[in-house]
Amino acid sequence: MKTSINTSFKSADEFELIHSATDYALRRSENGWVSGLFYHCEITSVFQPIFSINDNRTIGQAAYIRSKSNDDVELWPWQVFSLASKDDQLIELDRLCRAIHALNYYFNHDSKLDHLFVDVHPRLLESVKDDHGRAFENFLDLIGMKTSRVVIGIPAIVNRNWKLLQHVIANYRSRGYQIAANYSGTQSDWMVELGSLYPDIVRIEASDLIQHDAINALADTIHGFGSKLLVRDIETTKQLATVLHTDADYLQGNLLSEPVREITKIEVLPVSEAEVH
Repeated sequence: MKTSINTSFKSADEFELIHSATDYALRRSENGWVSGLFYHCEITSVFQPIFSINDNRTIGQAAYIRSKSNDDVELWPWQVFSLASKDDQLIELDRLCRAIHALNYYFNHDSKLDHLFVDVHPRLLESVKDDHGRAFENFLDLIGMKTSRVVIGIPAIVNRNWKLLQHVIANYRSRGYQIAANYSGTQSDWMVELGSLYPDIVRIEASDLIQHDAINALADTIHGFGSKLLVRDIETTKQLATVLHTDADYLQGNLLSEPVREITKIEVLPVSEAEVH
């Protein structure tokens, strides 16, 4: 079961003050939800809660973009990013998306304990050579949100480039962000290659975890590096029951709660005790 998190919206005047201090094309609806404009597209946020097994509560929100063109045609995220053919356009769009996510999280969620999970586009990581996360840190400072409450998701494709992965982890961590990387392959030795620059969270899809030959050994290895294991894309009660038999830390997926245009939390896991045991 999921519930909405009841908050009092922060003032429109505060939004206008923040807006005036940025170059972003932003707008705020009457209910407090923020959207932005990129070329002829309106971009806004949806959030999917992340549940902690050990804490038995929602500990964060994963943010994703939703967009539509001027004629109200819904667009996939890749369609929006395809409009940014040049590096400077890509950087502008990616930063705009994260600013929108941060504002919607800030204006509609009062918990000081939860974390905002945002992904970065792989092209951004290659285009920005140094100081990854600096521009976003400046924006977070503007709204009074600490970088330690933000988890930066590194795209799986970056795992192919160890030097780049190490470089961006070091950059983001130096600014106080937490890092989430995606597990890749069938072996757990990929984390060894990172040396001391292991991520705070390792994400793996539920379907991949279930097919892994040694699920608990994988979890033990991840925990051995001081990281947490987040199992995402949980779609069925069978997947959830299997995951609950492992030493996973965090859960995410449409079975628990689909991404929606509001901040919600998971109260009860949709699986029976019989299914778990």
